[in-house]
Formats: sequence, C-alpha cells, structure tokens
Amino acid sequence: MRLEFPEGGEDDRLSMAGSPPNINETAGPPVILSRSAHGVSRKQIDESTLKVLYRLHRHGYQAYLVGGSVRDLLLGRTPKDFDIGTDATPQQVKKLFRNCFLVGRRFRLAHVRFGRDLVIEVATFRRHPHPDELPDDLEEHSFFVQNQFGTPREDAFRRDFSINALFYNIADFSIIDYVGGLKDLENRQLRVIGDPRVRFEEDPVRMLRALEFSARLDFSLDAETLAGISEKAPLISAAAPARVREELMELFRHGVGAAVLKRAQDLGLMQPMMGGYQPGESTFKLLELLNQYFKKGGHVDESMILAALFIDRFWHKCPAQSALPINEVLHSAGHLLTPYCTHFRLAHGLRHQAREMLVGCYRFTRGLGHRGQKRFLQNPAAARAFVLFRLWNQAIDGDPEQLEVWQKALHRGPDQASHAEPQA
Repeated sequence: MRLEFPEGGEDDRLSMAGSPPNINETAGPPVILSRSAHGVSRKQIDESTLKVLYRLHRHGYQAYLVGGSVRDLLLGRTPKDFDIGTDATPQQVKKLFRNCFLVGRRFRLAHVRFGRDLVIEVATFRRHPHPDELPDDLEEHSFFVQNQFGTPREDAFRRDFSINALFYNIADFSIIDYVGGLKDLENRQLRVIGDPRVRFEEDPVRMLRALEFSARLDFSLDAETLAGISEKAPLISAAAPARVREELMELFRHGVGAAVLKRAQDLGLMQPMMGGYQPGESTFKLLELLNQYFKKGGHVDESMILAALFIDRFWHKCPAQSALPINEVLHSAGHLLTPYCTHFRLAHGLRHQAREMLVGCYRFTRGLGHRGQKRFLQNPAAARAFVLFRLWNQAIDGDPEQLEVWQKALHRGPDQASHAEPQA
C-alpha cells in the first residue's frame, strides 16, 4: 500500500527525510509536506476534532493533529481516534473549552468532551528535562519528567516510533516530520526513535508495542530494533503487570495476538513476559483460530484468551478422555492459572471463568453419559467452553464426530441429550 500522496508530489520531499539509524534532536530542519504534496483532507478528520484544532489556532496556539491518526490517514486508513498536540498548557486549554476536564496525576492531559461518548485528547508538547533540572526528591521525579513542556520538535523525539511522530498542522494543512517517519512509512518499516536499547530500557513495554505495530500494519522491523528486542527482552519481566496485560489484550482486539506472541517467543520476549511460560505450536494455532473467530464477529474476552494460552499445559495435567474426578480437574485447572492471575492481578471472577472453560473442554473429551452432564449443559458457560473446545479440536486436527455429538446435545438441551445422565 502506498502513501496517499498526489502524483508528482512525493519523491522530492521524501528524499529529504532520509532514514538515519540514530536520528537525534540535533538533526536538521523538519521535512514539511505542503497541502498539495499529500492526500490528507479535512474531510477525513472528525468534526469535533476540527473544532478543537480551530479554536486553539484562533487563540494563537499551535494546534497539530498528532500520532497514530496522522500515520493512518497517510496510509489511507480510518483512524480509530484523533489526538491533538499544542503549546497551550492544560490550564490554558481548559479556559478555552467549557466541556474540558483535566485528567492524569502523572501526565496531565486535557479531555474535551462532546456528548456522552466522544472525548478529544489534547496534550501539551513535552520535552526531556536536562539532568541538572531534576528535583532532589526522588518521589517527584516521575511527575517532573512527564510534565516538562516543550516544542513540537522536542515532543516528536519523545515519541516511540518514527511513524507515530508525524504532525498535521491545522494552520496551513501541512505534514511536519522531524524524525524520518515519512520515509519509514514509504518503506513500510517500523523504527524506534533514537537507540532502541536505550528506549527499551526506559520502557520495556515498547518492545511488545513494536511487535504489535509491525503486525497490525504489516511493516518490517529495522535491524537495530530487532537486535534491541533480543538483547533487552529480559527487562520486560520488571514492567508493570497492568501495562503488559493491557498490551496483551490490545493484540487480540486488533486480531494480531497469535502472530505477535509467536514472534515474541522467537525473539526471547515471551518467557520473561509470561513468567517462564512458553506455549507450544498447537497453542499458537489455537490463538490464530481465535483471531479469525473474533474477526468474524465471535465473542472473545480475556477469560477465553487466558484459557487458550494455558490449554496445552492443562492437557498435560488432565489428559483428554482420562477418568479423573471433576474435582481433581477443577483443582488442576485452578492451580495452573493461579500464578499468572496473581502476577497480572486478574480478578477472581475472570480466573473462575477461564477455569470453567478448561474444565468444560475436559468434559467434552469424555463424551456423553457422564455424571454431572445435565447440570453442565444447563450452565451458560458450557456453550462458551464448546467454542474453545471446537477451535482447539481444529488446531490439533481432532475428531469432528466428537464435535458433532456435543453440538447436537447443546442444541437440544440437557433434557433431550442422547444419553441420560447416570444416577448418583
């Protein structure tokens, strides 16, 4: 897919951008694409976002569309949301909009609300503070570092990837590129701004985000980024569990969970991220089938993803078609999930749902006619467990007849199942 540039306006401008391996804040002037040299139109931008941009501009502030929305517009995609960068402070933004609320304890942002659901995020340009500016009190470091206001250039160099550091200037409708992002878009390459090793030390979750964007956009990773991930992969074990969990869920929301986790495993990122756990090939096949099921409109939530991640190990503890008592199977499933749930601080209810799905899959392997069948089929969780079991069966090229028997039983309901439940 080529960028949305009009014919004849692309090559000369992009040749100025270059793709330096260690671009830094002392680089030359930005590449600026005038309105006639790119295909982004205001018609593609949400009306409420334009209102915010125009009002900031009318009051003398710089107002840029920033981040992923500019990237997506240049790629001919529809952005899921629009973020704004400005030299107005959060307090100054609040004075301009009655419908504005300041949020964030560590990173102050302005949220401009339109109706119930639409929120336009407005961030003041930030910069990296100089070492001699840092406060003596270590507890104040984080807030201080996150809230040093700066210029558009300084803000661009704080961002993670070059393709996410492009600006659209509402004053003249130009695209501004300080970091070589336009050239990387044209080359379909994902590149970290600065030295990847240093940036991954600053924030290990960036390694997972790099793999995510590469998969979502079908972009290659440059050699330095790949080497940086391989070298710094162990650092992700110290990342905040809540952030890693959210990034993992983001993978599946975008339908790239299987591809990203497989590549994470190949680069040595999976084991430290998952506390030593490394899924087998059949698990990755199952995750890909889950992606396809989700893309077709199927309901896939965190509990199903959790069960899918650990189902291969579950079968080692509770072999299919074995005669283990259900209480023992319940205990084994819970014992398997607990370390992960504790580390990522998952709610007890989510762990319970994942455990029930694993136990449901075990029941399906035993066939009809076992104790507890009627109660199991009455449980709404049985249908969801069957979705996971059916996909697992496909992943391992299992017995389709077994699926058909249970599909009919679930359709008929517990009272009409083909085999009566044995007496206690």
